[in-house]
Amino acid sequence: MAVHVLAWIAFDRRGTDKEIATSQRIATSVNTNPVVIRRCLGELRAAGLVESTRGRGGGWELTRGAASITLLDVYLAVGGEEIFAMPAAPPDAECYVGYGIQPVLSRVYAEASRALCASLKGTTIADVLRDAVAEYETGLRG
Repeated sequence: MAVHVLAWIAFDRRGTDKEIATSQRIATSVNTNPVVIRRCLGELRAAGLVESTRGRGGGWELTRGAASITLLDVYLAVGGEEIFAMPAAPPDAECYVGYGIQPVLSRVYAEASRALCASLKGTTIADVLRDAVAEYETGLRG
């Protein structure tokens, strides 16, 4: 959802005829309640990715260009939690499999996390917006 919100703000704020990016308008695109959008925007603001201005003509804006906000930035802004988790209860250390399963899986999971982060770092909000608009335009052509 955070990627959708940022791409929408980037789309909304391009050009000279800028609309007011309110949580209500963003929620319409995301198809959710504005309260959910405000919570998401709060996380994005805390991470320094968006800012809001009050008053007439105010609303939400990106703090930097969409081409400089990566999906890794967004992932970290919304928690960047572990992708894989170990079971809460430790395995039986007397078992051939149980003894070594956690260290082995820890290495595999760490490599998978590094690969995911590298992929996310290589994609920006501008990339997502460009591709989303292209999908829309392709759909219109039939």
